[in-house]
Amino acid sequence: MRKGLQEAGLAEGVNYAFALRFADGVFDRLPGLALELAALKPRVIVASAAASTAVHKVVPDLPMVFTSYAADPIKAGFAESYVHPGGNTTGNVMNAVGGEEALTQKRMGLFKELVRDLKRLGFIGTATSILAVAELNALRSVAGHFGFEIVHHAIHGLDDIESAVVSSNKDDVGALYVSGEPLLYNNMARVLPSVMASGKPTVGTYPEWGRAGLLMSYSADLLDDFRRAGIYAAKILGGEKPGDLPIEQASKFTLVVNARTAKQLGISVSPTLLTLADEVIE
Repeated sequence: MRKGLQEAGLAEGVNYAFALRFADGVFDRLPGLALELAALKPRVIVASAAASTAVHKVVPDLPMVFTSYAADPIKAGFAESYVHPGGNTTGNVMNAVGGEEALTQKRMGLFKELVRDLKRLGFIGTATSILAVAELNALRSVAGHFGFEIVHHAIHGLDDIESAVVSSNKDDVGALYVSGEPLLYNNMARVLPSVMASGKPTVGTYPEWGRAGLLMSYSADLLDDFRRAGIYAAKILGGEKPGDLPIEQASKFTLVVNARTAKQLGISVSPTLLTLADEVIE
């Protein structure tokens, strides 16, 4: 975000100052943190995807730039349209043009290069998260094209991860898809051991999943999203209205292939996929 502000010609401590708040994955804290920031009377709030809903609900009158939002900001009530959001909110979304289905089709097309004989894919995620539901629906939409079926191993909380993996063994799934929903992403260190212990090929969304151990991940680049949010924040500090700034769609995507995990699973990564990968974890 600082890089984006710098690209826009602003210097920290000269043109702006940061007031930072982190919930550390405890989402119940977000409304209170939003009120803390609002009390400082900021010119603009930049909020991560998980925080943006709380900010929009608690302090809707403050200008906000949301970043890496993975659902539909119009359905969420953030904006009237992508081109002209209106109101006090704008930002960027993770989906490519074509939405979650297009992104999922690309992700699974790459994953099939690693697991060519995949017939059943287990999906681990809640049934309540907006993102998890969107991911599951997108997977079901593209599954027929790739010749596999989806088995949803629904969880209610982190304590259900291990039982979901056990269920995947009973259901004879050939690989696991880990939802990028905040509950799992923000507790990655707790989720990964159970998922990796399954001994199955694994696929996820954000680059951090692939770097941490999943066989493959593919999604928009979260850091680039924050950089662009910094550019938008600079525009608002310069006097532009959030409602006049179009919501941006992701333009930079990152494919991570974990060659170390592939080796452990006995999977050979093709030279073509290694060439396509933005990052190969050795």
